[in-house]
Amino acid sequence: MTWDMTGPWLTIVLASLSAGLTAGFVMHRSDFCVTAMFRDLFLFRDAYLLRMLVLLVVVSMLLFELARWSGRLTPYPFPLLGPPSAASMVGGFLFGIGMVLAGGCVVGTLYKLGAGSVASGVAFLGMLAGSALYAEFHPVWSDFAKAAQIEARAITLPQWLGLPPSALILPAAALGAVLLLRWYRAGALTRISHAAGHLPPWQAALILAGVGLFSYLLVGMPLGITTSYAKLGATIETWLWPEHVAGLAYFSSQPLHYTPPLADRPIQGGPGPGLDAIAAIQYPLIVGILLGACVSAVRVGEFRVRFGTPPRQLASALIGGILLGLSARMVPGCNIWHLWGGIPILALQSLLFVLGLVPGTWLGSRLLVRFVIR
Repeated sequence: MTWDMTGPWLTIVLASLSAGLTAGFVMHRSDFCVTAMFRDLFLFRDAYLLRMLVLLVVVSMLLFELARWSGRLTPYPFPLLGPPSAASMVGGFLFGIGMVLAGGCVVGTLYKLGAGSVASGVAFLGMLAGSALYAEFHPVWSDFAKAAQIEARAITLPQWLGLPPSALILPAAALGAVLLLRWYRAGALTRISHAAGHLPPWQAALILAGVGLFSYLLVGMPLGITTSYAKLGATIETWLWPEHVAGLAYFSSQPLHYTPPLADRPIQGGPGPGLDAIAAIQYPLIVGILLGACVSAVRVGEFRVRFGTPPRQLASALIGGILLGLSARMVPGCNIWHLWGGIPILALQSLLFVLGLVPGTWLGSRLLVRFVIR
């Protein structure tokens, strides 16, 4: 497949690039790190950043549902969400361990890399390796995921229960709003920061919720980048072992097949090397996050390539990156995809992912203290 850089293709590329630039800039300026949200809870009993995630999810719920009511969310649920399987919990558990050891999730690693972090660069290479490694046992894992499937016909919890989305989403959002109001009255949503140019995390959460809606409206899905990590890994592997890559079933699959909101015909793509719909959506997003974070770091004088990272930390970043790349394909999807995209529409796959993610981050935090930052 080739890109015709007119019409919907141009819209997809520009929308993804814009979303990435905004997300990278905002996440760096606010240090909006999903890994830290869970890690700080387990290491320091500090739930401040986790409250920002609740704010982002609740606002995304309301924005997505309002857009669905207006008929502007097409398709719904968004592509690449699959039926619920216990495999998503296993993948989420490994993902939780990986993101703590790596020092950032798939997006957190990117914005830190954009600001010059060498450890994040090592984690990024690990993610490419882990994503490519998954292709070696994809058929076996795919069979397990199907055997562990909980429901074959429903993608979201409302679908499973035979209810309209608003019957569950609005009460869930209302409950989240009550929690947020209590935290606001207790002063638990803000903290004083004296860092130059710092963006309060609650403002970042609101902006990122808007970025997710922007992506959904123009691209047809919220933010997600991990399939392109597999694609990049396959591209590098093709340079070395082209015949081996060509013989792997995973790299020949085309899981994405949908009609974007502003298109009149379907497009498709997959994790194999080459330019397709996945590349058009996710490559600009990756570039945007890197550039957005770089611009933010330069503007506040924080950009620097940080050499001298202890070998133990670099090893942890590499191992964590491999686990991230591997588990993101096992789920499939990453924490950003599921927490910022799937949870707001109560996707069953995303709910199972979180059930695995929480104990995984707890174990990752224990391993971090025991072996990395003793």
